[in-house]
Amino acid sequence: MAIVTVEEYIRMIPAVKHAPQRYLWSSYDDEADVLYVNFKKPSHADDSELTDDDVIVRYEQGQVVGLTILNASKRLPGMSEGKT
Repeated sequence: MAIVTVEEYIRMIPAVKHAPQRYLWSSYDDEADVLYVNFKKPSHADDSELTDDDVIVRYEQGQVVGLTILNASKRLPGMSEGKT
């Protein structure tokens, strides 16, 4: 049986509860250090904007359908040093 740190996932509950439609899918690209967060699947973004803090907000018909978080590992203490 795999060992999973459940507490880390439990801390995600507020984010899911406040997400559009209460759905949240994510994937992380280690090589690019990018976290992709989707609130709708499938989503077909027709517009996007880059914020001042390197987050791309993706829109579909004016509704937020996802986020692309650049330099993701540098956003949490300890992550950039290889500690996860």
